Amino acid sequence: MKKLLTIVILPLCIIALAYLIITSINKPVKFNKEMELRKQEGIEILKDIRTLQVTYKSAYNHYAPCMDSLIDFYNNGHIIILTQFGSEDDSLAVAHTEAVKRNYRNLKGNQLNEKLYELYQAGDKNLIVRLPVPTAVRDTLFNGRVPAFDPEKLRYIPYSEPDTVIMRTTIKMVSGVEVPLFEAQIPFGFRPAPGEPFRGLLSGMDEQLIINLNAEREDTGRYPGLMVGSIENANNNAGNWE
Repeated sequence: MKKLLTIVILPLCIIALAYLIITSINKPVKFNKEMELRKQEGIEILKDIRTLQVTYKSAYNHYAPCMDSLIDFYNNGHIIILTQFGSEDDSLAVAHTEAVKRNYRNLKGNQLNEKLYELYQAGDKNLIVRLPVPTAVRDTLFNGRVPAFDPEKLRYIPYSEPDTVIMRTTIKMVSGVEVPLFEAQIPFGFRPAPGEPFRGLLSGMDEQLIINLNAEREDTGRYPGLMVGSIENANNNAGNWE
């Protein structure tokens, strides 16, 4: 029996113990590796939300109040792009444009620009014209993406659909001036109700490590997830990963 213990059982116990030690070491390593991959997907979504929100604000002087408004803006909205025809490096074109303008002193602002553009289209290519042109948002942003950009994907937290990205907007007084603010958040992990499994960006991953990660974030005053912008403080729409 002693010989059996020495030759068979003890080596098996050593192997089992070594396996447990290696597993316990590798578990957080694998967790962190998978978390970084998922974070990159979440960051790309928040960057795209930020780009759309900044463009929306340039058109309406406030941020889109909800995801439906933001997606509709991408699908159906327009922005004004100042388009220039002709080159200011051409001194003859500059002089010619000024001479033509003097012939239409009664026109101001956009009326004058539209008249110059009318002449330009009629064949006077020596004119320099700056014209605000309404342009479809979907023809301006995210072109050339492979696969093609799908605005509906901005709604959902990767690996946790149908859980949705948390987005808020507000207007705050900063130094006596009304300042529009927005934030978008993707939590690492949350329980919808006691006893339910974690959902969020790290859905399906080790729950104890998610608990530890959330606690460490909260203890250091950081949001337990990915976040861009802030409705508490104007931060130039920075992301907490930057």
